Amino acid sequence: MGKHATPRHGSLQFYPRSRAHKILPRVNWNFIARKDVNLLGFLGYKVGMLSAYVKDNTPNSMTKGQRIIIPVTIVECPPIKILSTRFYNQGKVVGEVLNHNLDKELKRKIKLQKKAVKKIEDFNKEFDDIRVVVYSQVKKTGVKKTPDILEIGLSGNKDEKLNFVKNNISKEISIRDVLKEGVVDIRGVTIGKGLQGTIKRFGLTLKGHKSEKGQRTLGSGGPWHPSRVDFTQPRSGQMGFFTRVVYNNKIVFTGDIKDKDINPKEGFKHFGKIRNDYIILRGSVQGPVKRQLILTCPLRPSRYQVKQNYEFIELR
Repeated sequence: MGKHATPRHGSLQFYPRSRAHKILPRVNWNFIARKDVNLLGFLGYKVGMLSAYVKDNTPNSMTKGQRIIIPVTIVECPPIKILSTRFYNQGKVVGEVLNHNLDKELKRKIKLQKKAVKKIEDFNKEFDDIRVVVYSQVKKTGVKKTPDILEIGLSGNKDEKLNFVKNNISKEISIRDVLKEGVVDIRGVTIGKGLQGTIKRFGLTLKGHKSEKGQRTLGSGGPWHPSRVDFTQPRSGQMGFFTRVVYNNKIVFTGDIKDKDINPKEGFKHFGKIRNDYIILRGSVQGPVKRQLILTCPLRPSRYQVKQNYEFIELR
C-alpha cells in the first residue's frame, strides 16, 4: 500500500498574507523588455468575464481551423497622457520635467510641483534611464472621475527613449499603439474577502464529525517544546485584497468600440457600457469589476502561450 502523504497547505512565497497598501502595485521595469521603442505597460479597468466565439488558427492544434468557445476577460483601456518625465541615474531620480499642457480638471484633482524645469531640452544633468509618469483619462469611462497616476518604463536606449517622450508629450496614447498581439502580464489586487478561517484560507481538510475540539480547526499547532506557534502554521486572518501577478495572458483581440461594438444592449453587469478602446484576454484575471489593472509586456513569455492564435468572431 502506498504511503499517504499530506503536504502542507499555503505557499510561503506570499507571506505575510496582509492587505495591499495601494491599488496600483509597484513594477520593476528594469527586467521587462521589448524589441521596439514604446511603453512597457498600460493601465486598464476590468469589465468582466464572458465566453468568446473564436476560430483556432494555432499550428498543430487539435482544433485547428475549427470554431471554438473559450473563456475571456474584457479590460477597458481609456487613452493615457504623459504627466511628467523622470530622469534616473544609478536607480535614483535626479530630475523630473512636468508637462504643462495638462487638462484643467487634472490640475484641480492633484497637486503639481511649482518649481520645475520648463522643457526637456533644459535638463542637462547626467542620466542613464528615462521613465514617464502617465495618467488615465478615466473620465471618458463610466468608472469614476479621478485619474489614476502610474510610472511606466520605456524600451530602447537613452536617445530613443528621449525621442519617444518628445514625440508623445502632448498626445493621447492608445492601447492599440502599445499592446496589439502576443501575451501580457497582469498586475493587480485580488478581491478582498476579509477575515477567514484556516479551512477556507489554506484549504485544510475538515476533521471528523466526532472531533471534540472543533471540525474547522488545526489538529496540531506544533510541539510542546519549543512552546511556540511557528509562522509556517496555518492560522486564521486576512484573505484576499492581495497584490498578485498573472503571467502570460494571451491577447485574443484589441479593438476600438467605434469600429467593433461588443456592448450588450443593457451593458455589462456592474460596469455599464464600454466607451473606449478595450482588450480581450483569454482566461480569468484577478480583481473585481472596475478594478485597476496594470498590463505589462511579458517578463518570461512561454512558447505555448505565444504560439496560440485566435481569430475573434463575437462574444457569447
